[in-house]
Amino acid sequence: MPRKRKLLAQLSALQNNSGFPQINALENLNATPRGGPSPKSSKYFVIEKKNSSQLEADFFNQPCVSLAKSFLGQILVRKLPDGRELWGRIVETEAYLGGEDEASHSKGGKQTQRNAAMFMKPGTLYVYQIYGIYFCMNVSSQGEGAAVLLRSLEPLQGLDAMRELRRASRKAPTKLLKDWQLCNGPSKLCQAFGIDKAFDQRDLTRDAAIWMVPGQDPPGEQDVVATTRIGVGNRGEWAQKPLRFYLRGNKFVSVVDKKVEREMAARGHSPCS
Repeated sequence: MPRKRKLLAQLSALQNNSGFPQINALENLNATPRGGPSPKSSKYFVIEKKNSSQLEADFFNQPCVSLAKSFLGQILVRKLPDGRELWGRIVETEAYLGGEDEASHSKGGKQTQRNAAMFMKPGTLYVYQIYGIYFCMNVSSQGEGAAVLLRSLEPLQGLDAMRELRRASRKAPTKLLKDWQLCNGPSKLCQAFGIDKAFDQRDLTRDAAIWMVPGQDPPGEQDVVATTRIGVGNRGEWAQKPLRFYLRGNKFVSVVDKKVEREMAARGHSPCS
């Protein structure tokens, strides 16, 4: 038998031997868990198979006010290290326009190490700390230094895990939190979803631990309340601008504006049931 044919026959025999482990590189890649890097890849450069319904870059590439409104009704998903997924519907946001916005961390167009994420591509997370204890999560939009603060979520999945995380973040023992108390505030939702400074500058369209998917029932104009932002009372005219948006009638909102809601009702804007 010619040498080449003999070698091919030996190779075929080895592959057909049940005791010989066959290697299929494609199967190994497909079997890698979500977010699990291959041995030759850095964990910071993992590109994984996306959920087909995941919100992509085009969604985040909107002007700040438009994005703040568009977030309402969308779903934030957080995958914990143990594999559990937390789901929450966004019900309240605030727009921070950068530049001339006196309440923005990027007012005057000033870029610092702290607020660098606000100047990155739309869909980048900006996470900062307040009072040296709590965290707040924002998402960059179109516009230099513009970002949207996520203020409140309606918990949908993983509520027990959210309670565990909220309890772990508080030193003093407290009563069991009710569903509406889990994420009704920017720091509360960060606690419930395990968000800290390590999430700063992450890309919502590519990250393995946090992303967004579309909500099932987009709210109509009559469902959205536009009112003043919280905690910016010393920012002159910017304290009065209607740059906070929330879903009318939703019990998971942090602070409701009854005056504005009455005005909407007087104009015949009834919320959808």
